[in-house]
Amino acid sequence: MDLADLKSGRLTPDDYARNFADAHPPLNRTQALIEAERCYYCYDAPCQTACPTGIDIPTFIQRVAQDNVRGAAEAILTANPLGGMCARVCPTEVLCEQACVRNTNESKPVEIGLLQRFAVEGHFANPGARQLFERAQPTGKRVAVVGAGPAGLAAAHGLAWRGHDVALFDAAPKLGGLNEYGLATYKVAGGFAQKEIDWLLSIGGITPKLNCRLGRDITLDGLLAEYDAVFLGLGLAGVNALGIAEPELPGLRNAVDFIAELRQNAPEIVPVGRKVVVIGGGMTAVDAAVQSRLLGAEQVTMVYRRGPDGLSASTHEQHWAQTNGVTIRCWARPLGVEAQGGVLRGMRFAATRLDGGKLVDTGEQFFIEADLVLRAIGQSFVAEPIGTAIALEGGRIKTDEDGQTSLARVWAGGDCRHGGRDLTVEAVEHGKRAAVSIDRALGLATARHLDKEATHG
Repeated sequence: MDLADLKSGRLTPDDYARNFADAHPPLNRTQALIEAERCYYCYDAPCQTACPTGIDIPTFIQRVAQDNVRGAAEAILTANPLGGMCARVCPTEVLCEQACVRNTNESKPVEIGLLQRFAVEGHFANPGARQLFERAQPTGKRVAVVGAGPAGLAAAHGLAWRGHDVALFDAAPKLGGLNEYGLATYKVAGGFAQKEIDWLLSIGGITPKLNCRLGRDITLDGLLAEYDAVFLGLGLAGVNALGIAEPELPGLRNAVDFIAELRQNAPEIVPVGRKVVVIGGGMTAVDAAVQSRLLGAEQVTMVYRRGPDGLSASTHEQHWAQTNGVTIRCWARPLGVEAQGGVLRGMRFAATRLDGGKLVDTGEQFFIEADLVLRAIGQSFVAEPIGTAIALEGGRIKTDEDGQTSLARVWAGGDCRHGGRDLTVEAVEHGKRAAVSIDRALGLATARHLDKEATHG
């Protein structure tokens, strides 16, 4: 049996088209109207409280029920400028929909995520739709936003809306960050990430600067010398190591790179093994494992060192993986990569258990054959590009509740900021709040400058 079976083109063109189409088709108009009528339009609605960006959910759903798509989109995008992407990828089952009062009697919440998607995408699809937001008069202030992921995009939009000029830097050749490079293709089919970015940029005042990396092409000191404020939405650039020897092998790679390759290429040219092992228990692991199956892998196993309760992937995501033929194997940690003649053969694992709250080996070992092993055990913040002037906490940037760091005129948000839940919707809220804080700081600085001039006049 040839275990060096890492190749592309395992399926037919029709298989690829079907497998990587939209995993959850949107509601049509009739379905949306019927679903919107299920909402009680609660006062002080718990669903709104559960939304990290505070979208007025009863209001937007009521506007959907009134067939007012533009009004519904306005209610959503005022609170969350990336409301379309969040409708597709946020774990609504543990946020707004879990809080829905319909759960009490029916155990079936209003489909808030699908209604949000219907409203935002319906507005974007209308070629005659007017821009929802009018940019304020230019303030003359210039802000650098480093990182064009959800946090950076939200900050840039909020700052431009308030009249500031924004330079949006990103190391990649496309804007979007996680939304463009880090999510399964079937979650954002149809190039939606770039469509949303096109809408966001249409407000004006935002100048993208791509292929520009902090620490290589620009420096924080340089930005502070040129701009009035800086927002850092750097994400997590580091990939955690397995803690074992990791030889250079064609079949051993990071899950985030595998996912990014799929997002930027036709699936038929992306190689996959017959037998795939994904190490990790989070959303990235699920996305990598399911897409391996959709590319034609015959056997895909997710391996996680703790028990099922420790998996960071939601119950919904776990079920999605299992219904797509992924085996989830808990209580195992990697011991070693096995290869022969420079070809990956598989991995050895040690069975684990908890002993007094501490994870220990049971003494049992086992081997899983694989010609592709994907590492998905988390990412880490790479602090080198920001130097030592900004305080860190828990390995990420320490900020106040509005995102202001320990360094004057520098804010941060998204996954690089300490204390978050690594959710797209929370990153958007970070960027949104930071934009308000930066605007306030720039306004106060202007006022103080004018007062000083008046005093010395």
